[in-house]
Amino acid sequence: MTTKPLVVITGASSGIGAATARAFSAAGHPLLLIARRLEPMQELGLPDTELATADVNDTPAVAAAIARAEERFGPVDLLINNAGLMALSSVAEQDPALVQEQFDVNCVALMKNSQLVLRGMQERRHGTIVNIGSIAGKQLYADHTVYNGTKYAVHAMTEGLRRENAAHNVRVLLVAPGMVDTGLLGNTGEGDVLDGYLDYKKSIGGGLVPDDIAGAILTAYQLPQHISFREIVVAPTSQDA
Repeated sequence: MTTKPLVVITGASSGIGAATARAFSAAGHPLLLIARRLEPMQELGLPDTELATADVNDTPAVAAAIARAEERFGPVDLLINNAGLMALSSVAEQDPALVQEQFDVNCVALMKNSQLVLRGMQERRHGTIVNIGSIAGKQLYADHTVYNGTKYAVHAMTEGLRRENAAHNVRVLLVAPGMVDTGLLGNTGEGDVLDGYLDYKKSIGGGLVPDDIAGAILTAYQLPQHISFREIVVAPTSQDA
């Protein structure tokens, strides 16, 4: 029976989410993994793990999954808001549905799911929320306008949440990756935008791997509760922008 506290990870079926699940499981934590695809989470084969097939925008489904995991493992001590969507395009050519979906997944779901755990963390005066931002939340890139907007919002909301919860001894921190080799480009159609991104990625050696980001998150979380990094920007040394 595990004695370490429960960790909840959204977008856990691949990329940074799956890598973070492996890292925290190896460190002895029970997990609740949330994603739309069940099979990749099952394939991780992690012990002491609840799996929930849910869209992060389905707040009742996420709430039910958290309740089920807490009944088994105790209260959530760490929520990692990792689920994200990136669709690169000029605004004039962007599918309006993708504009809405990027804000829904990257911003609205992040806040609603944080609300599900914050009250308990405040009452216990213990807990951590990690929001996965992006270096695109710090500077603008061509054909990233909508995605930039969502990540700038994540950075602002994370700092606001941190200030609101400091007096409750609850940590809220931002992890902002640079270029990472994940499947995030799946919503960017073929053409010059995708080709340019991939060319730059190749020129810097392919970017980081998800395990690099998972290690940063684990390191930040393992600090004593009275210490918070607040913000971690993790990028390839060779990335110049």
